[in-house]
Amino acid sequence: MTSVPRVLVLVGRGRYEDPWHDMAATSHRVAEVLSAPTIDGTDDLGAPAYQVSVRGAFPDALDDLDPAGDGVDLVVVNTSSGRPDPGFDGDDSRWAGFHERLRAWADAGRPVLGLHQAANTFADSAHWERILGGRWVDGTSMHPDIGEAEFTLTGAGHDLAGVLRDVTSGTVTAFDERYSYLRVAESSTVLLTQQHDGIDHPVVWVSGAPGVRCVYDALGHDARSYDSPSRQALLRAEVTWLLAGT
Repeated sequence: MTSVPRVLVLVGRGRYEDPWHDMAATSHRVAEVLSAPTIDGTDDLGAPAYQVSVRGAFPDALDDLDPAGDGVDLVVVNTSSGRPDPGFDGDDSRWAGFHERLRAWADAGRPVLGLHQAANTFADSAHWERILGGRWVDGTSMHPDIGEAEFTLTGAGHDLAGVLRDVTSGTVTAFDERYSYLRVAESSTVLLTQQHDGIDHPVVWVSGAPGVRCVYDALGHDARSYDSPSRQALLRAEVTWLLAGT
């Protein structure tokens, strides 16, 4: 890994976009947060924390993604459910190489961060749910109306939880959706929850898939989520932890 880690933000488009999420806007905000100057004294003031590039989800978007090479240090998936009908943006075979390259990256232990609708994307991939450690389930998963929301730290035994407690004091607040009734693998370690209908619902977790280094973060419906300092701190902490293992 270089002195300035390189982050690739994959933006939903075509097959992996929808009319409810402005993924160009949220990806831009992610890039802003991650490339902001550090102020904790660990780097020169004014130096970017991360070198961020933003790229649309095309079938060849990951052709240069080499798990053993020197190109990217972290992949951030900010894509959506989209439209899988073949006449719109190609059939499953057209996207098979894209999914295989992402699988090979993740199974090599290279870091992946899935944001918001990443739990409801890549339905044509046989591996994505395993990599992510969970999934949105049509007809079961839902969210209350968007608004001011509070997310509570749990998973105290995980090392990332300790970092999150330091930077968020145990609570993240944001104007956002509160995903509920997601399917979470038993092997995943839940780090943040939100309460709906008297139930604590997991919204941030670390995947427990063997050999995989992946975090899922359900926050980030629109750009307003990233106006929150604690939400920004959550994002930065997740990325720092993911890259620390490379």
